[in-house]
Amino acid sequence: MKKKVGKKASALAAPPAFDRLVGKLRTLIQEARQQALGAVDAVQVRTCWEVGRHIVEFEQAGADRAAYRARLLPQLADRLTTEYGKGFDSSKLRYMRLFYQAFPKCDALRHELSWTHYLDGAQAVPVEATARRSHARRQSG
Repeated sequence: MKKKVGKKASALAAPPAFDRLVGKLRTLIQEARQQALGAVDAVQVRTCWEVGRHIVEFEQAGADRAAYRARLLPQLADRLTTEYGKGFDSSKLRYMRLFYQAFPKCDALRHELSWTHYLDGAQAVPVEATARRSHARRQSG
């Protein structure tokens, strides 16, 4: 017959100094987790922007590629989804392309926003219109 191992340490009242230590460690760990999430968000936003930039530059590289454009996103989606899993379907790649067109300067990106924020905003305000306005401003200025 097995003996049950009790938690004797948790049954005893912890001294105030111990509780303060746990409180400090809790704060440290929570802040570190928040910083890590923020760093991941920043990397994801930058990666999506770069993917969009590469797609746009590929599409603008010549007339032969312009004819390929209609098939580009579905073929990229197939290949990237095979290699990296979900998150690279044609619609997401289209948003990445439009994201780059709307924000052609990476410095204009707000680092406190996640890719989800940009996607939610793109669905609320058509990114195509924002990209066209941005393109028109660059052409006139």
